Amino acid sequence: MASENSPLLAYRLLGDEGVAFSANGAGGPGGASARKLSTFLGVVVPTVLSMFSIVVFLRIGFVVGHAGLLQALAMLLVAYFILALTVLSVCAIATNGAVRGGGAYFMISRTLGPEVGGSIGLMFYLANVCGCAVSLLGLVEAVLDVFGADSMRPSGLQVLPQGYGWSLLYGSLLLGLVGGVCTLGAGLYARASFLTFLLVSGSLASVLVSFVAVGPRSIPLTPRPGPNGSSLPPQVGHFTGFNSSTLKANLGAGYAKDYTTGAMMTFASVFAVLFNGCTGIMAGANMSGELKDPSRAIPLGTIVAVTYTFFIYTLLFFLSGFTCDRTLLQEDYGFFRAISLWPPLVLVGIYATSLSASMSSLIGASRILHALAQDDLFGVILAPAKVVSRTGNPWGAVLYSWGLVQLVLLAGKLNTLAAVVTVFYLVAYAAVDLSCLSLEWASAPNFRPTFSLFSWHTCLLGVASCLLMMFLISPGAAGGSLLLMGLLSALLTARGGPSSWGYVSQALLFHQVRKYLLRLDVRKDHVKFWRPQLLLLVGNPRGALPLLRLANQLKKGGLYVLGHVTLGDLDCLPSDPVQPQYGAWLSLVDRAQVKAFVDLTLSPSVRQGAQHLLRISGLGGMKPNTLVLGFYDDAAPQDHFLTDPAFSEAADGTLEGGSPALSTLFPPPRAPGSPRALSPQDYVATVADALKMNKNVVLARACGALPPERLSRGSGGTSQPHHVDVWPLNLLRPRGGPGYVDVCGLFLLQMATILGMVPAWHSARLRIFLCLGPREAPGAAEGRLRALLSQLRIRAEVQEVVWGEGAGSGEPEEEEEGDFVNGRRGDAEAEALACSANALVRAQQGRSQGGGPGGPEGGDGEGGPATALTFLYLPRPPADPARYPRYLALLETLTRDLGPTLLIHGVTPVTCTDL
Repeated sequence: MASENSPLLAYRLLGDEGVAFSANGAGGPGGASARKLSTFLGVVVPTVLSMFSIVVFLRIGFVVGHAGLLQALAMLLVAYFILALTVLSVCAIATNGAVRGGGAYFMISRTLGPEVGGSIGLMFYLANVCGCAVSLLGLVEAVLDVFGADSMRPSGLQVLPQGYGWSLLYGSLLLGLVGGVCTLGAGLYARASFLTFLLVSGSLASVLVSFVAVGPRSIPLTPRPGPNGSSLPPQVGHFTGFNSSTLKANLGAGYAKDYTTGAMMTFASVFAVLFNGCTGIMAGANMSGELKDPSRAIPLGTIVAVTYTFFIYTLLFFLSGFTCDRTLLQEDYGFFRAISLWPPLVLVGIYATSLSASMSSLIGASRILHALAQDDLFGVILAPAKVVSRTGNPWGAVLYSWGLVQLVLLAGKLNTLAAVVTVFYLVAYAAVDLSCLSLEWASAPNFRPTFSLFSWHTCLLGVASCLLMMFLISPGAAGGSLLLMGLLSALLTARGGPSSWGYVSQALLFHQVRKYLLRLDVRKDHVKFWRPQLLLLVGNPRGALPLLRLANQLKKGGLYVLGHVTLGDLDCLPSDPVQPQYGAWLSLVDRAQVKAFVDLTLSPSVRQGAQHLLRISGLGGMKPNTLVLGFYDDAAPQDHFLTDPAFSEAADGTLEGGSPALSTLFPPPRAPGSPRALSPQDYVATVADALKMNKNVVLARACGALPPERLSRGSGGTSQPHHVDVWPLNLLRPRGGPGYVDVCGLFLLQMATILGMVPAWHSARLRIFLCLGPREAPGAAEGRLRALLSQLRIRAEVQEVVWGEGAGSGEPEEEEEGDFVNGRRGDAEAEALACSANALVRAQQGRSQGGGPGGPEGGDGEGGPATALTFLYLPRPPADPARYPRYLALLETLTRDLGPTLLIHGVTPVTCTDL
């Protein structure tokens, strides 16, 4: 929700200090002052040059000669269809808001988040770096093919020495030229690109005119080496001019061996070569930080460039198929020079396209790197790339990229790396399509691009097409790129990134959760699919941390809500004090590593606030069915933040991750004897309110005594064996009702069983105790309970205990429901019964430790496993509110010195014996 600090308020024409803000979202050194490129110079020209590259001069004959005109046109249509799908996604994202520097990286990271965006952005950057090196080495090879000392062309000048060292020197000199242009800024780059565009256009124009103006001629081809080292007979290619017989012969496919590699060509290999040369659609988007109006320039310029290059490619395919025989097309990929009116102009075009492709890759890489460095995703490694000039030119990123390109040039031949570069480009294209698809599927109201010629179908098809092309071009490179993306994403996730960008994953989750919540029909609930859905009321989490983790273990995949009541009246306050507290509570959930929601409310009393939370917490079919409270006693609250490693603080009062310490966000625990926010009367009334609302109730006492390994998320299988004791009958009415077979008794069994499913409690042995009177025959009740446990698939040890054993009192008389808690028996008699029950439970705990002193802490564990947790039946509160304090006193007596104890009263059936 928008607030007074909303970034939307910065989207205005004039700031508070009279400084103009750019409506495109750029400010600072790289902001409006650096935005000076038009649509034509900033987008159309670099995109056209990148999509032409060297393919337009040296691979037209290769494609048409092997695939034939029909298949070549089909390949071109498929390639441009895939590119067009990505272009539609780029146009949609670019027209949906302000686009800053970084191009595709900015679009992906601000949609999919820093983890995915940063990983793909780095891969896209490396693709541009390697692409620059590939273009430079291609230019060096093209120059040496004509001017090299070892050139086999009859028309070669043979003046330049050749070899690995010389090739590296030529590439480094050309890189210095390209780097110098890019270092001096986008303005000089745009002028250089425009000059290159004019040279390439002039060269292409001469080629197109030559197809019409040049008459038929025979073209001698360079002799090819034979299988035994001897030369094959010289071949002759024919330029026939426009000839229907030539066209007919060139319509079908004629795949043969590639004379440069000796490999047999197929549809997939030829298509991969064609597609490699067309993957330059992001060249204009990479210049987004220098464009006057990127939201208009990127879609318009990219569409114009793609349309123009498609038209030129199609025209060249038709002209080649009409005028050149298959021998010329397959045996001389540079036949444009042989048929040109002025061959040197074709050489100029070849050199210009290679040089422009290297410039476009280098300046695009520098802009992506600068954006990555500004976002500080990879730390100090990219710190030099943040340096900019006074005009906003990121010359630090240019020099950084220049150094990496120089390292790549040391590798020499990069034929294998060329496929990896294309695959990396396709990963970025697929991510752009995925970003647009995610925004469309999320149905966010703020996603309303002015460009509307797209749908989720085009985005999904674009993602699938890019992935298919990746594996078609190079399955190994495709698998490796996806693995690298996963590793980089994991690294960025572990390192942590900015959370203020907005994650489309959250919008998608909201969309899906809302849809499935509507389908979660409470009328279709069934007992066999029941699970606890807990509302834990917490006053101060400093003293409730063990209970918070124990409740997390009891939820069994159900809803878990942390509720807190802030006392106050909104009518008397200037603003809501609850909203600012959510951040601290969510940080608590993260640090405690519990899977819980947070619900806070403002109320004049804790009891009324608890009623609010019980009624309104949750949504649809996910609403709490169980209220969990800490026990109300006089024990001094402990500050578990001081002893829990997850809440350890640095010397400066921050957590290990650098975030503010939670001890500064929550008040210290209540001092002993200080006033409490909740009276004993209201505490019991809250329990009664929950039962009236048909909610189960759990009261937890002494959970701070649980060892940390019992509350951890890991397995406790290697820890010392221990018992979980369950007393599934009302110890304040041991023989006055159905006992363990009632709903509440079965609820206790279910909750204890759920706890045993948690890895930290796997080593626990479940013990169930039955109380027998002195005159009651042993074995009968135990047999019935064992049969019930067998039906419920609960593994437990059953023990019969004679009432009064270890308690020092005789058998109680038959009593009515609620006699003791409602006061129909005397207080002294009720107190004596509670003391007897407490002594009985402690006696069994002592026996579990080999007969040592009572209580879970009494023995040393040598005689048997200790009791780690005790489940007791919680009687209903009395009907008379005046009896509430006495009821609470009975519970205190019942649970005194028992160690960690859960008093539970269940009101809903939770067990099922049916399949």
